[in-house]
Amino acid sequence: MNGRERFLTALHNQKPDRLPCQVHNWMDYYLKTYLHGMDAYQAYDYVGMDPVIYTAPILHYGERDLKNWQYEYKSLGVNEDGVENFIQYYHTPKKTLEVHGSRNQFTAWETRHMIQSEEDFEIFKEYYPVPLKADWTPVREAKARVGDRGIVRTWCQNYGQPGVWQSLTCLLGTEEAIFKAFDEPEWTHYALNAILEKSLKTIEACGRIEADLVENGGGSASSTVISPAMHEEFCLPYDIRQHEAVHSQGALVVYHLCGGLMPLLEIARKNGMDALETMTPASMGGDCRFDEAARRIGDKVAFVGGFDQNEGFERGNQDFIRKEVRRLFEAKPNGGYICCPSDHFFFGHPDNLKVFAETCRECRYD
Repeated sequence: MNGRERFLTALHNQKPDRLPCQVHNWMDYYLKTYLHGMDAYQAYDYVGMDPVIYTAPILHYGERDLKNWQYEYKSLGVNEDGVENFIQYYHTPKKTLEVHGSRNQFTAWETRHMIQSEEDFEIFKEYYPVPLKADWTPVREAKARVGDRGIVRTWCQNYGQPGVWQSLTCLLGTEEAIFKAFDEPEWTHYALNAILEKSLKTIEACGRIEADLVENGGGSASSTVISPAMHEEFCLPYDIRQHEAVHSQGALVVYHLCGGLMPLLEIARKNGMDALETMTPASMGGDCRFDEAARRIGDKVAFVGGFDQNEGFERGNQDFIRKEVRRLFEAKPNGGYICCPSDHFFFGHPDNLKVFAETCRECRYD
């Protein structure tokens, strides 16, 4: 099998010739600090993995829609710790919405969310633009570059992050979204439906999906954030419709839960996903018991993730790398598994990733 066949076989929850592996995207900091500025393609080659490239189409919007949703970025400077504070302005005909945030060399975070009132949400609903079409050139170029060695991933295009509930938490803030769900469930469903409709229109406008895999979901849907009952009410119905739309445009879906998932396994699998990630273990703040998850739903969906990169990559425990890869491989003996770090990583000698890739290559199915 070539790499592309291997990944797609696993994503169809079937058994390839050997265990495929990837990283959960490459962080710019890691590429610059540890790999001398390589790009993602070069990094995969260097550590000996088949490539899984993350990219997205170029979205084209109507002139009037862009005029009614004008973006402005204002830097407030960089402090002595190297943290830049900023304000993002979204100018609409009725009001300017603001997002306040900060960023450092690793990541960015928000300190004031866009939606401060239900009136603000109405402005978002009215003016947040939906694309007219998509240019899939970046995805086609990525697929041409990886050829038969790998696959290309993209994501549902929503505000903030892919999932509908996740988008609401990005707009309001996670705590405020949870309070709304308890105190005003009718309004919460109203808001989720508004976000969903924009998502479905976007998927339709983008046409046939030229990526191999589409990511949906988000950490805010995890059981470390909301209860199973909340997930079933405020995530599942909207995920189902998104996944149906993605499938109708020819792509597979990986559902992203970076956190608690064990109480959600049987609920979430009803959403029509093809694969589940990130299978985060307790040692990294999640709750995944990989063996149990495989027993409970492993015959229904493929898995991506499960590897503790803090212990393996960042701490450089190569004995752990070899044992943990084999443990995960053996827990899902019928295939349907892509071995992958459970999250992004920023530190660790590249030799540790080479050991990871080498061990995965040694894990062959009968």
